[in-house]
Amino acid sequence: MRIVSLVPSLTEAVAATLPDALVGATDWCTHPAGLPVARVGGTKYPDLDRVLALRPDVVLVNMEENRVEDADALRAAGVELFVTFPRTVDEALTDLGAMLAALGAPAEPGWLAEARAAWAAVPPLPARRAIVPVWRRPWIVLGGGTFAGDVLRRLGVDNVYGDDPDRYPRPTLAELREQHADLLVLPDEPYAFTRDDGPEAFPGVPYALLSGRHLTWYGPSLTQAPTLLATQLAAASGG
Repeated sequence: MRIVSLVPSLTEAVAATLPDALVGATDWCTHPAGLPVARVGGTKYPDLDRVLALRPDVVLVNMEENRVEDADALRAAGVELFVTFPRTVDEALTDLGAMLAALGAPAEPGWLAEARAAWAAVPPLPARRAIVPVWRRPWIVLGGGTFAGDVLRRLGVDNVYGDDPDRYPRPTLAELREQHADLLVLPDEPYAFTRDDGPEAFPGVPYALLSGRHLTWYGPSLTQAPTLLATQLAAASGG
């Protein structure tokens, strides 16, 4: 089996489970560190010639992270794809199990069993109404039907835009301020929000800085995500 992954979280999952089968990954596949595989460009604009030169048996893609035209081009070249698009934690855990089985894992890896147990043990938490920006200039926030939104819901965060039909609405800053949220949730990816970049736009609103990898990646990071994100949310400051 020769696997190329165009999804950072799936790269980490395969590297932790079937490391010898992974032959290619994107430039954004940062975990595990020092991964000794060929790099094939970005997630949005991979070098398809490089992908094909690796003679993959399967390429791992995500319907949101990767472009449809790239997936179509790979299919047209005769490459098999494994496509993921989880919008909840449960879907992510199911997709990971199905993917690893399809790739030849002899049994469910320990980290996946640990992740299932970690998320099953999350206690009920008091809800806080939150705005969750993922970008600025322009402001883009988490809307409805997102994996990250379900992660936060399980941790007691009531996303103000969680019922929006748009998965990533683009309200104005004035509209965001009018929501009178209890909390501002600021991940460090895809936009790298910091204490000095983001909170100043919402004076008086407490904010929590979160690990974007643990909020948005579905792979081995799911084992640590409940505890780490809950700790970061509890450490909300400002206001």
